Amino acid sequence: MSTSQSSLTNGSPNDITSSNPIPSDDESFLQNDNFKAMQSAPITKPIVQQQQQHNHKVKDLISPNWSNTQIIALSGAFAGFIAGVSVCPLDVAKTRLQAQGLSSIKKYHGIKGTLKTIFNEEGVRGLYRGLSPIILGYFPTWMIYFSVYEKAKIFYPNFFDKHYGINHKDNEFHEFLIHSLSAFTAGSVSTSITNPIWVVKTRLMLQTGDGKISFNSNPNTTTTGNTFQHDNYYKNTFDAFRKMYKNEGFLVFYSGLIPSLFGLFHVAIHFPVYEKLKKILNVDKFQSQSLKQDDQNHNSNLLRLIMASSLSKMCASTLTYPHEILRTRMQIKSFNSTSSNSLINTIINIYKKEGSLGFYQGFTTNLTRTVPASAVTLVSFEYISKYLTRVLKEPSYPLKPN
Repeated sequence: MSTSQSSLTNGSPNDITSSNPIPSDDESFLQNDNFKAMQSAPITKPIVQQQQQHNHKVKDLISPNWSNTQIIALSGAFAGFIAGVSVCPLDVAKTRLQAQGLSSIKKYHGIKGTLKTIFNEEGVRGLYRGLSPIILGYFPTWMIYFSVYEKAKIFYPNFFDKHYGINHKDNEFHEFLIHSLSAFTAGSVSTSITNPIWVVKTRLMLQTGDGKISFNSNPNTTTTGNTFQHDNYYKNTFDAFRKMYKNEGFLVFYSGLIPSLFGLFHVAIHFPVYEKLKKILNVDKFQSQSLKQDDQNHNSNLLRLIMASSLSKMCASTLTYPHEILRTRMQIKSFNSTSSNSLINTIINIYKKEGSLGFYQGFTTNLTRTVPASAVTLVSFEYISKYLTRVLKEPSYPLKPN
């Protein structure tokens, strides 16, 4: 064996040919200038390590290290959007049932009958009235809500511990109170900012697509069958904003805000009960689960999460539903310029004309809509936030749900 061949077989760790001695008949190749240059140039880092560093640089350019707040906001926006689109037909049916108490003609009867009537008269398009403001509204609503909610869950424990020496972990009631205050704060902020969008959505959902509306609250409207001609018919979402501002002023966009704020008691019940049920049902925190979770464990967690979101929503809806009736009636009653649109007057009129049951018009339909909507929203939020945490953040900084 030649000297050069021997040096190769006993070479340093950087020697790329140390494990494969070159036959003697390749001596000429060893004298090649290119080969000598390769031997003289040290390989400072393995190719695999260099490739890994390159991948990290590309990842940093594509997906920078996002904060928890950014991920929560984006997760909430997508979750709300998915829920809004998936239950839009039920939302239309609920709104029609809530509003028809203003009319002497009872056109809609139950959720199935309402959906059937809308489909027969207006087609599939009728089931998606107000979809545009839903898309415009759910993104900011849930983005704001989840962001404020998660921040508040950090703020209030620190606040009470610092000023009153109260540790919420030592008392279940204090923990429930923290979640209630967080939900109340998040709801008040998101509701106040997005109320104009929901007023427009309500108006659009009451239109039948042929220049008419599905209720009669104004004596100046022209009756045609079971629908009513009205001057303020809106061609689309932006036309609704324009005409409402022109004909009714800026304050119309905040009609129904007071009962909406009363509705904050809904979220103040819903989310604390949801958090409590997650503990009772031993729902694993999705963000801290193993990425290689087996299917059986995954399905079990999914089912428990759906149960927690559905039961908490049913509980909150049953206790606070009347505020939705008041909100809907006040949002649409400004069509009628001859009567007061105050909260007290609305309550008195409903009770006189419809009795106590008037405050629960469309309640069954509402549950049919809100329970799956809640499940879709919360489950989507858990999954999306888990996915975005894995994609947009380094693994060493997991998103903390509490």
